[in-house]
Amino acid sequence: MAEITQARAAGTRPRKTTGGTGRTRAGTAAKGPKPAAADGAELVGYYRQMLLIRRFEERASRAYTEAKIGGYCHLNLGEEATVVGLMTALRPTDYLFTNYREHGYALAKGIAPGRVMAELYGRSDGVSKGWGGSMHLFDAEARLLGGYGIVGGQVPLATGAALAVSYKGGDDVVMCQMGDGTAAIGAFHESLNIAALWNLPAVFVVINNGLGMGTTVEASSAEPELYRRGAAYRMESARVDGADVVAVRDAARIAVEHARTESRPYLLEAVSPRLRGHSVVDPARYRSKEERQALLDQDPVAALGDRLERDGVLSADDRAAIAAEVAAEVTAAAEFADQSPAPDPSTLFDYTYATPVAGELRRLPADPLFRS
Repeated sequence: MAEITQARAAGTRPRKTTGGTGRTRAGTAAKGPKPAAADGAELVGYYRQMLLIRRFEERASRAYTEAKIGGYCHLNLGEEATVVGLMTALRPTDYLFTNYREHGYALAKGIAPGRVMAELYGRSDGVSKGWGGSMHLFDAEARLLGGYGIVGGQVPLATGAALAVSYKGGDDVVMCQMGDGTAAIGAFHESLNIAALWNLPAVFVVINNGLGMGTTVEASSAEPELYRRGAAYRMESARVDGADVVAVRDAARIAVEHARTESRPYLLEAVSPRLRGHSVVDPARYRSKEERQALLDQDPVAALGDRLERDGVLSADDRAAIAAEVAAEVTAAAEFADQSPAPDPSTLFDYTYATPVAGELRRLPADPLFRS
């Protein structure tokens, strides 16, 4: 399995560890779970989830070109192992905040593909009633508390949610996912600082795909190994190979258990290159032909499927059957989205506030200021 690099909270230089053993506080032994080998059934389950995300995102890309999806659309293509590994480490009651590249997280959190696709289509059966679209998936029941379009907009909110969990008691954890570019903004540092000061049960996850839109991390960050930033706040941190679903799962379990049992935040960096451009309209011309081919050669979905075949866990027929099941599920999701009605304009303000607000303005564009 891929190695996990961890840094001690006191800010000393990190050391290499295999399989995810770690340190907490200023170097004491970790209380997180020991890495466990995944059995065949688990690996097949991970593979199926990863393939579902892959085919869903490919269908979303197609739907965008068909003008069924409006606005912006950012895909998890290439990041499937990271997504599944992270979500496997969470309990159903744990909270998740994400950035705008969140379709796969919604699927892995257990939200029905049809409801996710309907939201991308802007339809009333979507998870945000059709008013959120691709970048703003939200499902309180699944405890997915939003995808956020503003870079880093989710980080202070997730920190506030962790404060609420801490204040109310219990052992739920808040996971906050973000891209590598977010690690350079003020809200990231402010949030990590206060989470460490107040001992909040938060796991901050940086998905480092090597590019902030089209700028490399090395060109934009004086410290390109982003997990090291946790040392400034005496926060446990680790870096993991995002193409290895089991390594991500093990690293995430350590991070989540640390937050749950120690009531201390954790910073996890997953190195997980995306296969396509920043969004569906980005041709990624900043990558050479050789770079694009290298990414395809390292495709985590194909790599896991090939490994399962080599190890005798899946036969070629089993793999084909899973592919057919997933294809049918994605087709059904697209059909569900197509058949879902558009939201009525009168519902535009229905979810502005959690409770009624006196004098709330509900005037639609072009409505008169006063009615006779």
